[in-house]
Amino acid sequence: MNQEEFKKAMLEGIPEKLPSVKPYETSVSHAPKRKNVLTLEEKKLAIKNALRYFPESFHAILAPEFLEELEKYGRIYMYRFRPDYEMHARPIDEYPAKLKQTASIMLMIQNNLDPAVAQHPHELITYGGNGAVFQNWAQYRLTMKYLAEMTNNQTLVMYSGHPLGLFPSHPDAPRVVVTNGMMIPNYSSRDEYEKFNALGVTQYGQMTAGSYMYIGPQGIVHGTTITLLNAARLHSQGGIAGQLFVSSGMGGMSGAQTKAAVIAGLVAVVAEINPQALKKRHQQGWVDEVYSDLNELIQRIQQAQKNKEAVSMGYQGNIVDLWEKLAEKNIRVDLGSDQTSLHNPFAGGYYPAGLSLEESNKLMATNPELFKKKVHESLKRQVAAINQLTKKGMYFWDYGNAFLLEASRAGAEILAPGGEFRYPSYVQDIMGPLFFDYGFGPFRWVCTSGKAEDLQKTDEIAAMVLKELADAAPAEIQQQMNDNVHWIREAEKNKLVVGSQARILYADCNGRTLIAKAFNEAIRKGKISAPVVLGRDHHDVSGTDSPYRETSNIYDGSALTADMAVQNFAGDSFRGATWVSLHNGGGVGWGEVINGGFGLTIDGSADAERRLTNMLHWDVNNGIARRSWARNKPARFAIERAMQVTPELKVTLANEADENLLDNLFE
Repeated sequence: MNQEEFKKAMLEGIPEKLPSVKPYETSVSHAPKRKNVLTLEEKKLAIKNALRYFPESFHAILAPEFLEELEKYGRIYMYRFRPDYEMHARPIDEYPAKLKQTASIMLMIQNNLDPAVAQHPHELITYGGNGAVFQNWAQYRLTMKYLAEMTNNQTLVMYSGHPLGLFPSHPDAPRVVVTNGMMIPNYSSRDEYEKFNALGVTQYGQMTAGSYMYIGPQGIVHGTTITLLNAARLHSQGGIAGQLFVSSGMGGMSGAQTKAAVIAGLVAVVAEINPQALKKRHQQGWVDEVYSDLNELIQRIQQAQKNKEAVSMGYQGNIVDLWEKLAEKNIRVDLGSDQTSLHNPFAGGYYPAGLSLEESNKLMATNPELFKKKVHESLKRQVAAINQLTKKGMYFWDYGNAFLLEASRAGAEILAPGGEFRYPSYVQDIMGPLFFDYGFGPFRWVCTSGKAEDLQKTDEIAAMVLKELADAAPAEIQQQMNDNVHWIREAEKNKLVVGSQARILYADCNGRTLIAKAFNEAIRKGKISAPVVLGRDHHDVSGTDSPYRETSNIYDGSALTADMAVQNFAGDSFRGATWVSLHNGGGVGWGEVINGGFGLTIDGSADAERRLTNMLHWDVNNGIARRSWARNKPARFAIERAMQVTPELKVTLANEADENLLDNLFE
């Protein structure tokens, strides 16, 4: 397809002529069949909902086709309407849009659905087993048409993948406002998600899937690297070299673990049951060696430990078998975690021991209750093996995937005598007190030219800015700054790019703002050849309220509230964001978290500098202020420092109560 044909296809929307049926491509990783949860009347409603995207003349052909998809796959994806062009991020000038801002969003959407990036691209799922960009291909087609046609006085409204339409607004408004999975609270259970998603009225946007901000496994690799570095520094004996890290998952986010471990200097072993996922990561250079025989793997682990290698190994098999073999052979494991998609344990997020991948995919659809029982049995075995190894000195943590939560629901021995979890969340021990409370989080950017040389230039600029900040940084954040300088200097060498020309960098408010200003100036002077999209993971200082992950180190009783994330979404929208998003679910699961994000396209203009200065300041300091109010001392330090720099910032500070006074009240 040539460039003109591509532009015509992007502008087509719903085609006037019914396209031919697409073959089901077995070379692509597909979502497992979802369980049948709809009644007969609800199935009729699901098909009726799907048909409303199309003229009545198509209905007689599409209705039985959509019923077949619903029965066969558990959802209506509208495979027939999958575009003929290749799905990947193109240079921004190749998109037929009236605005650079909207062209940049089109680029980001296509990157989220790139087969090299997405977990199940034909089902429009980017990562996490069910983290969707859209519910069906009609929504994709309409959205791209709207983005191409819209002006600076319109805003596109997105309801859980559905493009509600273009509405009059103004140039300072976001070009797109996204919500995903926003439910009445009493109807936000896991079973209700299955029902309403099958009906085609809501979706699970994960974090950066439904907000068009995913940049492949690189998006989490810096955070994973600093987590592993600091876990080793704080909880293991001796130097980092030769220490063994064991975990699971080679999917969208979990695929970062092996690369991060090697960057940190560890021996890493990560299990993955899906051979296609493991093959993809091996081909992309994100895992060094692959094994399917546990005895061979054990021998290689012992060799790597002895030689103190920095090496990653993928085990194609079940994580429970790996943990049990390590315990049986008395292998010294220093660090352990889990990144199975346990936010979605019964629909492809967790594969129980004793069943193959194919057997699990069949059982979860045909006998969901038996599959649930198998998952619970498997979690009990997994926790038992982990408990054996922690008694021998392994430091284990929950990686924010609901492992502890689901293991406790399974009846595993995961609770301490006082009723709390035996093991911490990584945010409680590491990410919260060392990073989020100080305002450090996963800042990211994408070079819309698609040129590697532009990305290299941004790396150089970011390294220069950070080095100047590190030289003047207070002692409280000196280690964090030095680690970040080292990270960005080594980023190109570590070959992190999968999909768009993007970079991840943990930075605080000062760092994000000064780096963004320097990028904007470089675009203005032509040193960077095209606009740059700024963003972040929702897994950040302010973006997410999640009591089992991002806000697990909030101890004032407010961890179950969601004001911070909602306020962040609202505040970003009128401070300059190009697009904003707010999601139910993400990381730990539907109904367990509220999170939001943004995209901000900078083009070298004075207006772009105004926007980025206003928006980035709020986007970070909102969360620091909330964490300070929760009496987190690092956040108190950070917000007082921010108020000194910005006189307009005036934050309510907490007064400490005397513990003896409180204790005496109840004697």
